Amino acid sequence: MAERKKPKTIGWREWVQLPDLGVDEVKAKVDTGADNSSLHAFNIERFEEEGVPMVHFEIHPRQRKRRPSIDCVAEVVKERLVKNPGGRAELRPVIRTPVVVAGVELDALVNLTTRDEMTFRMLLGRRTVRRHFVVDPGRSYVGGRPTRMGDR
Repeated sequence: MAERKKPKTIGWREWVQLPDLGVDEVKAKVDTGADNSSLHAFNIERFEEEGVPMVHFEIHPRQRKRRPSIDCVAEVVKERLVKNPGGRAELRPVIRTPVVVAGVELDALVNLTTRDEMTFRMLLGRRTVRRHFVVDPGRSYVGGRPTRMGDR
């Protein structure tokens, strides 16, 4: 019988990379109380390209900063009705994108929403991290700061 690989440990907040979106690093809150992952996005515009639903949006990857602003385009794989922190339901576009956490690349479904009032620009939900990581709520940035993608 094959031996199961022990999951890596990460903290309640970690550095994350979004290589397909051109994001070298963004601080993410690892929230096992949330099903899904969310990314702060603004100027969200939906459109179709050859019948495929797409979304154009911008990202501010740095907390409490408006620069840099990264321009992104992705396919919308679904729409999800999500309750925001105020308890109001909103329909959010969901994209599929690789997310690198502690050097491990994960395939993630990420919903896009304005998170200006939130401390973290990204939230990693339990569906993204399950089976890959154990979360230690007493630790932070266990995976270390990532190497910039251009420096590889």
